[in-house]
Amino acid sequence: MTTAPAATPSPAAGPSPEGAGGAGAAVAPPHTRPSPRGGRPRAAGWLAVLPLLLFVAVVFGLPAVAIALGAFSTTADAPGGAQWTTSNMSLSVHGAYLTALFGSVKLSALTAFIGVVLGLPLAHAVTTSRFRALREAVLAASGVLANFGGVPLAFAFVATLGNAGELTRRLHLTDHGWSLYTFSGLTLVYLYFLVPLMVLTITPALEGLRKQWREAAQNNGATTVQYWRHVALPILAPSLLGGFVLLFGSAFAAYATAAAMVGSSVPLITLQIADALSGNVLVGQGNVALALSLDMIVIAGLVMAVYVPLQRRSARWLH
Repeated sequence: MTTAPAATPSPAAGPSPEGAGGAGAAVAPPHTRPSPRGGRPRAAGWLAVLPLLLFVAVVFGLPAVAIALGAFSTTADAPGGAQWTTSNMSLSVHGAYLTALFGSVKLSALTAFIGVVLGLPLAHAVTTSRFRALREAVLAASGVLANFGGVPLAFAFVATLGNAGELTRRLHLTDHGWSLYTFSGLTLVYLYFLVPLMVLTITPALEGLRKQWREAAQNNGATTVQYWRHVALPILAPSLLGGFVLLFGSAFAAYATAAAMVGSSVPLITLQIADALSGNVLVGQGNVALALSLDMIVIAGLVMAVYVPLQRRSARWLH
């Protein structure tokens, strides 16, 4: 009986399968797909974003550096000449400047909070409405009103609710102690553009709430209040905080409306900066104005530092 000779593997067949992990195992073809971490796609991404980075560096970076340098220095016409100093920063957190800084923070925080409280149910009513025309009309009006500010807004409120305003005379509001040129009056004016801004900000987040979440809560016996307390509001919390930050920043940086309506009767940091730059109080206080601006940047940065981590946390739920 003759035995058939063992077949010798052809050189073109490659290495024996046993070397790849056992008998009968197939040789896996090498990967030819380029790695997403390769240098070329990453370099292309950086090149695509380079114009935006240059724009940010020129428009925001250079002014920020100029403000920081001016806040810690004096000009050549100062009594001691041009030199580095911390006196500007010290002045910016004392006396009338500190009062104005607290006034701006208080006004911005209050109007932002009220804007969030009023804007959320309004935006929810819009997103759940069956009438598409009503939804589009409210969003369009919100887009217009959110950008309506400055002197025209101040004039509109003065003509309506000022001391000689139409509603003030007809409703005899002055007899009840009403005055538009106070902190309360300025709060009402700011809400005119902050509430529509909140509607625009929170609407996409409300549209991201899935119907399955509410149905699951109802199937488990949850009421509407329990659904909002334990499901919807925790998911919307970062977006609500983001809206609060946006409203806070808009109110904190607003100048023209307050300047045209209340002047110096309500202490605000933006009005103090304008007075320092124009020399209405003391001559040569331009660098103090830069120090006040740096204080505003620091406060805005602190508020944003709270918002960014929470926004990342909510992204996995809404997307």
